[in-house]
Amino acid sequence: MGNIYTKDIKRIVREIYEKYKDEIKDDYSANKQIIVKYVDVKSKKVRNRLAGYLTRYYKVMKEKESSQVEEKEEISEEI
Repeated sequence: MGNIYTKDIKRIVREIYEKYKDEIKDDYSANKQIIVKYVDVKSKKVRNRLAGYLTRYYKVMKEKESSQVEEKEEISEEI
């Protein structure tokens, strides 16, 4: 498979997140199974890096979504 760089890991995770948002959880083991299911990865190291980054990415996106909802609520209260 060759060298897998951070850019590639991030790109793959963003694509997986967009396609399978509903299945992803904040649990590393569950996300590792999602990676196995949808990505053809031969290397255990790459699979684990993908699953780890997917877990972190999910948590960040979840936090962003909740902060956006709070901002919208604050704006609607001011009106």
